Formats: sequence, C-alpha cells, structure tokens
Amino acid sequence: MRRADRLFQIVQLIRGRRLTTASFLAMRLEVSERTVYRDVAELQHQGVPIEGEAGVGYRLGAGFELPPLMFTQNEANALVASARLAQAWLDPAMAAGAESALSKILSVLPAASRHAAESVPLMAPYSGITPVVKQTLQSLREAVEARRKVRVNYLDLAERSSDRVLRPLGCVYWGKVWTLSAWCETRQDFRGFRVDRIERLQVLNDRFRDEPGKTMADMVRAVQREMADKGQGVSGPLKSPM
Repeated sequence: MRRADRLFQIVQLIRGRRLTTASFLAMRLEVSERTVYRDVAELQHQGVPIEGEAGVGYRLGAGFELPPLMFTQNEANALVASARLAQAWLDPAMAAGAESALSKILSVLPAASRHAAESVPLMAPYSGITPVVKQTLQSLREAVEARRKVRVNYLDLAERSSDRVLRPLGCVYWGKVWTLSAWCETRQDFRGFRVDRIERLQVLNDRFRDEPGKTMADMVRAVQREMADKGQGVSGPLKSPM
C-alpha cells in the first residue's frame, strides 16, 4: 500500500471510532506500531486534528471533514467492475443509476487513476435476462419499495398456471435467475417466484404494512427452521425458485 493511501486509511479508521489505538491501526494496515506513530505524526504536521498520543489512543477533532470522493485505485476498479455487472444483471432504472453514479465518480479521479479504472479487464456482455424480464424485475422492485401489492399470473416449473395476489418482500438473485420473495395472500404463506416465469404482472393500488408473521425477517426465520428440520445447511435466506 502506498503511504498516501495508508495515511488516508488511518484518518478513515480513526474517524469511524470513538478511540483508536495504535495497535488496532497496525493490525488493520498490516504495519508496525512504530510506522503508525510516524504516520500519525505526519498527519498532525499536515494539519489533520488528530488528538491523543501513543499508548493511549487517537480520535479525530470535531469539525474535520474529508472530501466526499476519495478512492484508492482498488476501490475505483471495484466500482467500475460493479457498474458493468449492474448493467447486465439489474433492471433498467438501477443499471442507469449505476452508470450515472460511476460517471460522476470517474470525473473526479486523477487522469491516471481514471484510465486504470476504465481499463479493468472484467466484462459482463450478456446476462441471459431478456428486456421483458428486466422490466418485470424493475416493476417488482418498485412495488417492494412502495409497499404495494401485486397480482401475478405465474407458470411454475411443472407448467401449471396460477393467479396470485402477493405482498412483494424482496428480489433475490441466485446467479442465473431472479426470484421474488413474497407473502402469498392466495396461499396464506411465504412463496418464491421466478421472475422469468411471471407471465403477467399488475401492480395494485392496495398498499400493505409489515405485520407480524408476514415480513421478510419472518420469511428468513421460516426458511431457516425448514432447513434445520431437514438437517440441511441453510444455503440461502429465501426459498428456492419454484
């Protein structure tokens, strides 16, 4: 790690805790405590209001703020890779938001860092998710956020069709498919639905509130109990695709 990056990390670590010891900083940064003492002294010399002393601990003086956008090269590279994956796997609105945010971040990076980030050799050219499925995913995500019920016509893996009214709780990505986790008002139980097998979707005007026994947390606990009863490890917090 470059010293400039290490100095920045020290400030980040100190401001995130009430009191930070040199031993903690040394462990997190994988350097000696002597190096930490020298780095802290350098930061204090540069005007960073770090209070405290060796053997006691450090804290950041009130009123000190860092510029909002300061990234290491690895962080910038990770953001570019994440945005590329988002464009392939997320719904259109979220993918556009990720691209817009990335453009703002890249615009404030030094030229060399920006070029290095844009040259990250990680691509996600095709996800296998059709535009129709992506739009369905977006509608479901927005319904979850707005706490609005949905009516779906669903074709399960056995090619059986059913009409359901659901309380959408969250969308889950399994690596190949997206599923909707929901409380099914038709079955009065939790259910998982593959988004690519929803044939028709209607977002209803009816809104819902969290009720005991019908929340995402309740669904997680129900699945964990089910897996425990079967003597299986919990591979995920939600039911597998139907």
